[in-house]
Amino acid sequence: MGRLTTRQLASKRGRRNKSNKKSSLQPGDMLQNRYRVVGTLGVGGFSSVYQARDMRFQNVTKLCAIKEMILSAPDPKIRELTIKSFERESSMLAMLDHPAIPDVSDYFTQGDRNYLVMDLIRGKDLEVWLEEREEALDQETAIGWLIQVLDALIHLHNQKPTPIVFRDLKPSNLMLDQYGRIRIIDFGIAKLFEGPQKGTMIGTEGYSPPEQYRGQASPVGDLYALGATFHHLLTKQDPRLEPPFTFNERPIQKVNPAVSPAFEAIIMRCLAYDPGDRFASAAAFKQALELVSRPTAVGLKQPDAVSPDGEAASLPGATPIVGEAKIEPIWTFKCEDEIRSRVALAGDRVLAGAYDNNLYAVNKDNGEFIWKFPASDGFGASPCVHEDTVLIGSVDQRLYSISLKNGRMKWNFATKGPIYSSPSVRFDHVFFGSDDGFLYALNAGHGKEVWRTNAYSPVRSSPFVGEDYIYFGTDGGYLYCVELANGKNKWQSQAKRAIISSPTVHDDIVFVGSMDSTFYALDAGSGWVIWRFRTRRPIISSPVAHKNAVYIGSSDGNLYALDINYGRQLWLFETDAQITSSPVTWGDAIYFGATDGYVYCISQKKGDLRWKFKTDSPVISPPRVVEGVVYVGSTDNNLYALPA
Repeated sequence: MGRLTTRQLASKRGRRNKSNKKSSLQPGDMLQNRYRVVGTLGVGGFSSVYQARDMRFQNVTKLCAIKEMILSAPDPKIRELTIKSFERESSMLAMLDHPAIPDVSDYFTQGDRNYLVMDLIRGKDLEVWLEEREEALDQETAIGWLIQVLDALIHLHNQKPTPIVFRDLKPSNLMLDQYGRIRIIDFGIAKLFEGPQKGTMIGTEGYSPPEQYRGQASPVGDLYALGATFHHLLTKQDPRLEPPFTFNERPIQKVNPAVSPAFEAIIMRCLAYDPGDRFASAAAFKQALELVSRPTAVGLKQPDAVSPDGEAASLPGATPIVGEAKIEPIWTFKCEDEIRSRVALAGDRVLAGAYDNNLYAVNKDNGEFIWKFPASDGFGASPCVHEDTVLIGSVDQRLYSISLKNGRMKWNFATKGPIYSSPSVRFDHVFFGSDDGFLYALNAGHGKEVWRTNAYSPVRSSPFVGEDYIYFGTDGGYLYCVELANGKNKWQSQAKRAIISSPTVHDDIVFVGSMDSTFYALDAGSGWVIWRFRTRRPIISSPVAHKNAVYIGSSDGNLYALDINYGRQLWLFETDAQITSSPVTWGDAIYFGATDGYVYCISQKKGDLRWKFKTDSPVISPPRVVEGVVYVGSTDNNLYALPA
């Protein structure tokens, strides 16, 4: 095949954003009496994509992308094939659930056109991104983007009962969104993997693997296309302008000497002509990248980084062995029942609620008893200090305001359900949820109700109270954002199971875990999911964000460190038990408890164990660290003060 000029190539490929085709819908047009067209995003051969506003949400501007297929082909066979392709894409996307893959929210037919309603992804595709730059992609960014795409491919290739092969990976089908994350777009030719049988050659010249030219598509073909895509990004050499399958004649380092030999070898392995010489799976490709990205792996040659069977090999020194320090408590205070919630500190005292129905105040220096306040049932919520008052909810369905000085009650407020949601105070108001399905706002001084908002299911998640909005989860699986001033709903986002985890907000991103085993990052202003991270078991632990990482525990026994912007796993720390305790950061360390009875201290940078302290029962309570002391309760009925 001869080389194509840039002009010939542009004419041949007919990029969607440069197409001369006219869109059939105009701004202001309505679809299904619900979607108002705002503008055109792109026009292709058989379909157009529009930006539209969902008018069902009258109080907020919720935008979406709508893909329209126009059945204009005169040949009935082509029309039938086009419809089937569109319906296949709709069904395929609807069953997928991954942060790098657009969510489908609706599908309908209107006249002679079919429509697919999807997430609106703001950003630019990597082909446009590369055209706007003078220099090629750097290695560190490339590895981060590759891992994101590979996570999505692992999700596609592991679909049961039949894997999904994308078949058309290329820069223009990878979108860099406004948050710096990579999203896969245009699933028009993705297909279920049907084994060795042949079909029609489909894909894009230069990026498609050799076997796909013969009508054979398989998961390892996606790895070839991904390698070709990143060879293009790392060298700025467009494979559509080169003779096919000649990547080995164009070494990456020759054009981009900043790329390491190990990383170049990984990319070139993906581009092997014979599928058997490539990585065996997307997971093996990802493992190789993770090894190369470690500081100890820089400069290693390919045979050291990846074993012949395509699985990542161990690297001596890649995981340092850390000794375990032995520590002793500064003091211990014995309650009459379990401590399951986080303590609070105020002045010279530590405040801890227990299931013996008492709120205790003890001296923070020596653990000596000061006073206790009895409720009529246990305390599952954490106390909150406001001025000279302690606020805490009880299983007896009441929120109590208690004098910090002497433990006497100032006022109480009755709900119609147990209170496990810990109160938060802002602007002299206290906010908390109840099992009666309401989030309450009370005047912190006298306990009078200011407003309540109906969440329609128990609220055990503790609210995060910002300057203007409050974020909280419910047992019904919803994450709510309501206005602080009046409790009116701004947006809500739904998980697949209950949200007991308490959200936190960092850099305008809301982080929260769910019992559906998923950790979510959502845009604080709109509630749109930015990324998701799956664990193997439900998440009860609440997240903590610090600098560029967010930390979360899971009942799968792992504490995860994730990149805030991308949701990429930085490291994990594995225990032998469930982690329902929420982590806390102090200095350069992270502290948390587990149901194996240990309190753990690990490093923030790599998750190395520094020390662990054994109690006699599961540690569900999140620690509190103040001035170098870790205060934490255990279900062995003890409150511990440990050196940080």
